[in-house]
Amino acid sequence: MNLLRRFTRRPGRTAAEATALLVAAVVAFPLYWMVLSAFKPAGEIRGEPRPWTLAPTLDSFRRVFGQQDFGRYFLNSVVVAVAVVIASAFIAFLAATAVTRFRFRLRTTLLIMFLVAQMVPVEALTIPLFFVMRDLGQLNTLWSLILPHIAFSLPFAIWMLRGFVKGVPEALEEAAYMDGASRARFLWQILFPLVLPGLVATSVFSFISAWNDFLFAKSFIISDISRSTLPMALLVFYKPDDPDWGGVMAASTVMTIPVLVFFVLVQRRLVSGLGGAVKD
Repeated sequence: MNLLRRFTRRPGRTAAEATALLVAAVVAFPLYWMVLSAFKPAGEIRGEPRPWTLAPTLDSFRRVFGQQDFGRYFLNSVVVAVAVVIASAFIAFLAATAVTRFRFRLRTTLLIMFLVAQMVPVEALTIPLFFVMRDLGQLNTLWSLILPHIAFSLPFAIWMLRGFVKGVPEALEEAAYMDGASRARFLWQILFPLVLPGLVATSVFSFISAWNDFLFAKSFIISDISRSTLPMALLVFYKPDDPDWGGVMAASTVMTIPVLVFFVLVQRRLVSGLGGAVKD
């Protein structure tokens, strides 16, 4: 009875919660179907699609982990993603501090360029980047994946961190200098912990873009398959004449696990990072 009264008194909130659950179900359904297909026998995958299975099996995962180079692909993806996250966070923090705390010519123009850089499609720059990497001699190396992802992650990270740095009161910086703190000490011992939630939020973006990248891996890793990453492992199971959908879904599930683990580790700081800048 009390539950019924609650629903009748707040119909707007009930409708909003129902809508949120519906949207969450729609968003989560592809993930559910991917995991389900990874555990389905081959006969069920090729037959009539059903949202359940009565005979789950690990055969698809055995084929995935049985691939000789799968472990190497996984390690390459970890190296690329970790390098992009650390480098982009470090550079973005310093750049955001510079454009926020210092006054110099063309500062506003630089900030506008950061926004414009976000509007350029990645596909439009793939061919020019290919020639750049070729001239630098970095094709078929992990650097050909790390450097472009750092470049594409920086504009968003700098623009977002700018709000966090700006939210730290200048009086705090002045008080630190009066107490004898150097600029480097204030930067790393005071300012860095305060903007850490923003760094976590931008790191999630950098990690996902680097971890799930297929375009750069396909374009820049041409002949040396030992430098390939996990998205390229999907091609092993996809054959135009006879695709192994169970292997594709199992490999995709394995690829998703590190992303989920990363989210679990940073979820608390991620929520506060997306909530806004530091308040005085």
